[in-house]
Amino acid sequence: MSCSCPAAEARPPLENLLLLADARTARVIVTALLFALGLGFLYVTRETLVAFLFAIFFAYLMSPLVNNLEKLLKGRGRAIAVLYTLLLALVVVFFVIVGPKVTREAARLGQALPGLLEKVSSGEITNQLEQQHHWSHNTTEAVRAFLVSHQDDITALAQRIGVRIADVAKQAWLLFVVPLLSIFFLKDGRGFSDFLLTTIQSRPQREFLENVLNDLNQMLAHFIRAQLTLAALSLVVYSSFLGIMGVQYALVLGTIGGLLEFIPVIGPLVAAVTILGVVLLTSPHHWLVILIFLLVWRGIQDYVSSPHIMGESMELHPLAAIFGVMAGAEIAGILGIYLSIPVMASLRIVFRRWRLYTEKKKFGPLTAEYSIGTPSGHRK
Repeated sequence: MSCSCPAAEARPPLENLLLLADARTARVIVTALLFALGLGFLYVTRETLVAFLFAIFFAYLMSPLVNNLEKLLKGRGRAIAVLYTLLLALVVVFFVIVGPKVTREAARLGQALPGLLEKVSSGEITNQLEQQHHWSHNTTEAVRAFLVSHQDDITALAQRIGVRIADVAKQAWLLFVVPLLSIFFLKDGRGFSDFLLTTIQSRPQREFLENVLNDLNQMLAHFIRAQLTLAALSLVVYSSFLGIMGVQYALVLGTIGGLLEFIPVIGPLVAAVTILGVVLLTSPHHWLVILIFLLVWRGIQDYVSSPHIMGESMELHPLAAIFGVMAGAEIAGILGIYLSIPVMASLRIVFRRWRLYTEKKKFGPLTAEYSIGTPSGHRK
């Protein structure tokens, strides 16, 4: 009779290794599938996610005011109600005082654009430039030939711009939805974070999530307020200088410049080209002064205002910023462009925290020099 013993039933080492490899492979495949499904879900629901992201950013913008009012009114709900009432009053006052002027300028610019583009594409604009800048006949003919040869390209570019503007107009519903969603984030935002933390049982993982949430909170709060300040500066400076120079549509061009300030690298360039293009078409005798102004103001914003106001809270390489802008445009259009930089910065924070978390598991607690989260790089 044969004796059954554990040694006889033990699997060979090679078989154990194969089983372990199969288990790891299965986990990798399942993880990859879940990740792909998650990305697919995010892409399908991207329009809804855009609304929620804008609501989160708006809540971050309003949060300091709500916190201060909460101390005075002894209730967060009352503070939110008072703040929204004041905001509604400010919006009404703005549209009563400034709105009609912006609307009139935008309407006049929209009516004039087809004629201006026709002057450019046909080369007729060269006659006006020749008279004002005393161009030679050869220069005038060379510019006219260039414009005529690229007539189709100019028309196609104008059509693409029109399509983009129409896409933005289709998202007007966000102006109503975002403030409403922000009410819930302002009122219950703290509860959302606490609920997420309570779902994690492991202490190291809970600390990791808490650190990520703290870093995201600090970065987004600082970025949104700083970026809004920079955009407001550009809007006021553009509108004021162009108005002083007697440029047509100064307020509309200033508003465009302020809105494009939210888009790093590409936004200011597009704003400068737009302003200079309209100036060349409507007030060409000012073009050199406007060009010098645009260069000087860009230098002030990049090397004085932005470092002082924004600080080092983003720390994104220009190539990463450009990639984010292009990817955001592909995923969610114009609105995706505006969301690209904070999303890229958020992903960077998650990656850095995950790297610190894995290093801590391997090597033990890290020194304070590795902490991140505040704009200066040290937790307070």
